[in-house]
Amino acid sequence: MPENTFDIIVIGAGSGGLNIASFMNRTGFKVLLIDKSDAHIGGDCLNFGCVPSKALIHVSRLVRDAKKAEAFGVTTSGSVSWENVRSFIKEKQDIIREHEHAEWFRKKGMRVVLGTASFTSKNSVEVDGIVYIAKKIVLATGSRPRALVGQGIEKVSNVLTNENIFSMDSLPPRLLVVGAGPIGIEIGQALCALGSSVTVADPNGHILGKEDSVIADVLQVQMEQEGVTFLLRYALKEFISSTEAIFSNETGEEVTVSFDAVFIGIGRVLNTEGLALEKAGIACDEKGKLVVDDYLRTTNKKVFVCGDIAGNYQFTHAAEMHAGILLRNFFSPFKKKFTAEGISWTTYTTPEVATFGLQEAELIKQHTAYTVLATDFTEDDRAITDEYQYGKAKLFIHKTGTILGGTMVAPHAGELIQELVLAQSKKLGVQALFNKTYAYPTASRINKRVATQFFADKLTPFTKKILKLLY
Repeated sequence: MPENTFDIIVIGAGSGGLNIASFMNRTGFKVLLIDKSDAHIGGDCLNFGCVPSKALIHVSRLVRDAKKAEAFGVTTSGSVSWENVRSFIKEKQDIIREHEHAEWFRKKGMRVVLGTASFTSKNSVEVDGIVYIAKKIVLATGSRPRALVGQGIEKVSNVLTNENIFSMDSLPPRLLVVGAGPIGIEIGQALCALGSSVTVADPNGHILGKEDSVIADVLQVQMEQEGVTFLLRYALKEFISSTEAIFSNETGEEVTVSFDAVFIGIGRVLNTEGLALEKAGIACDEKGKLVVDDYLRTTNKKVFVCGDIAGNYQFTHAAEMHAGILLRNFFSPFKKKFTAEGISWTTYTTPEVATFGLQEAELIKQHTAYTVLATDFTEDDRAITDEYQYGKAKLFIHKTGTILGGTMVAPHAGELIQELVLAQSKKLGVQALFNKTYAYPTASRINKRVATQFFADKLTPFTKKILKLLY
């Protein structure tokens, strides 16, 4: 095979791209991995997303728990050192980066080229004047934070996104968060715990607009008790200075917010610039998203997508799921479609909000008959001892008893739903949860409590009469 001809080219060394490139390399294929720079390897997750944000959240929880310990006679003093927090975040990134850099993958036998790639034909790309050809090409270029344009934002000198907040010089005394999505909510709560006065503004009626409002409201109450201020149903009107912004609601009422820094969390933009997609016959829709089929193929059937660029779910584990489907389809004559039914996600606040499977809007759209099992944690023994009786859970159950999806708000909800995700993916019914013996008093016993409700609802007067006869 000629030097610059490969079995597969992967553009983008984030989670999805690395999964595909690494597997193909291990199985003996000639692989070319392309990314903009060595610092970009690891993708948004390692550099600007999951890893640094979870390290930040870990520190914020330690600080929050230390303050709660004062009720038991423990005294704390001093303020949080942002320099120490920043060093801690970098330390954790560096540990992971030890096996996520160009030289590491080159030693594994992979060809790694650093630079900006652009298509030159349907099966070739160019980097720094050199053309590379492959049988298959995978786009895994990810996404970036959507910039706020206009409305006087140019007056603000301290504008933060997830790409620069972890390297900022100091903790802002007053932080304004524009956008109450998962990123804004996680950052807002964490910095509030560390000492910032935080205001979160969003034109929607509740935080985490894609989540069940009942579940999201529980989190909002907890954050308000910690000191976060919310301006919901208020849209940004204008930044009137470098430290003030005006928000207005539907009735025209205006509120002025003072701040020292602004965090912008208003969505993501797909990274397609400079790829010269038209030279490869790759089409985009009217919104600029790639036209992608159910098999994660572009309009050029030799070019595939993986991760955020696919335009559906922007999670690291979604990229891993995409990678798994692509790798299977590369070798199997029986192609697998991407489906959202197996997707779950977690917002890593305190408490966490975790969601999986099909939700009510989709079930209604599909005309699927379902039952809602909803419970709170008021009488859950572990919730009582650990002080999270405010928790809530909802499951959507098919008439056959199988689990279709669900959502939960509670500490470690992302862990608590994992057995529910497994049950849903394997088409297990709530009876599997009902029949399981849970160690007492594990937090996951809440799942059995929900299942018990399903069978309790079936105890009609007629059923009770039959049971008495059988007894």
